[in-house]
Amino acid sequence: MPVTVVPEVTYMLCRRLGARAESDFVRAVAAGEFLLEPLEPEDVGRTADLMDAYGDFPIGFVDASIVAIAERLGVTTILTTDRRHFGVVRPAHCHRLRLLP
Repeated sequence: MPVTVVPEVTYMLCRRLGARAESDFVRAVAAGEFLLEPLEPEDVGRTADLMDAYGDFPIGFVDASIVAIAERLGVTTILTTDRRHFGVVRPAHCHRLRLLP
């Protein structure tokens, strides 16, 4: 899981399921139940490039960072609730990302 996603996941869990779900997730991350992929320096530059490229349809920092990390790792499938943004982005390493669910 890209490290940039953690704040969004915790926010959604707290909002939809409550504070306990949020803290349970954080504990699971701390216990190593989720592997966190760091944001590398080259990812940050690519993130900015993607944000500029989609400036008319802003994808934002977190979504752009996910695409940048996916490009670096060669990942073509992502789990997301944001089909609107990820359905538009064209990564450098594939025609489009496969979106789950």
